[in-house]
Amino acid sequence: MKKLLTSIAILSSFAFASSVNWSYEGHTGPKYWGNLNKKFLMCKIGKNQSPIDINKKDLIKACLKPLKLEYNSKAKYVVNNGHTIKVSINNGSYLYVDGKKFELKQFHFHTPSENTVEGKNYPMEAHLVHISKNGEIAVIGVMFKVGKENKALKKFQNSLCKTVGKEKTIKAYLNPSELLPKNRDYYRFSGSLTTPPCTEGVRWYVYKEPVEMSKEQLKIFSDIMGKNNRPTQPINARKVLQ
Repeated sequence: MKKLLTSIAILSSFAFASSVNWSYEGHTGPKYWGNLNKKFLMCKIGKNQSPIDINKKDLIKACLKPLKLEYNSKAKYVVNNGHTIKVSINNGSYLYVDGKKFELKQFHFHTPSENTVEGKNYPMEAHLVHISKNGEIAVIGVMFKVGKENKALKKFQNSLCKTVGKEKTIKAYLNPSELLPKNRDYYRFSGSLTTPPCTEGVRWYVYKEPVEMSKEQLKIFSDIMGKNNRPTQPINARKVLQ
């Protein structure tokens, strides 16, 4: 029961954040998130905030095991929620790490990327959000660069629209694994949600190898989302494992 209540609390915080007027610019932008509501205080005072700049001076070589993924379900809905393009996933896809099981709930996008590498943004970044039964969060980050057309994105890009809140069914079969790069080497660090309430204690795994998307696809996503990336946050005492 305790685990169930924790999970409900996490999901409720997502819903609450969606109901508060925050944005990526002006007086409701990232600089002011911590002042918009007391539940967003961590956005201002947190010491392990995301995104970060992945810089070689902060890297530590470690024997990281390959991420164990069992993605057995398909994407079901896509929606422009006013902050990002979010794709909901049917139950049944999991990430296993640190002896724990995290279920994939959704993935969404940021243009340009939120995490940077040596101070540079990629054109787009996908975040695959997983939650365990006791409410812990694990996020996999995938970077996109301009190149060939991305077949996974093509399966739902025609369903995208600027109308906020209009949820559309994804008719084509899209398994979340189709978004991932062939090379699964990754960076690992502790961080937070990159949107209010900026909850900390999030496990972050960012794949080193970017995947490709066409210039036309990038335009489709960026035209709808605009610039929706939180600036990188101080890394403080954290190290990044690779």
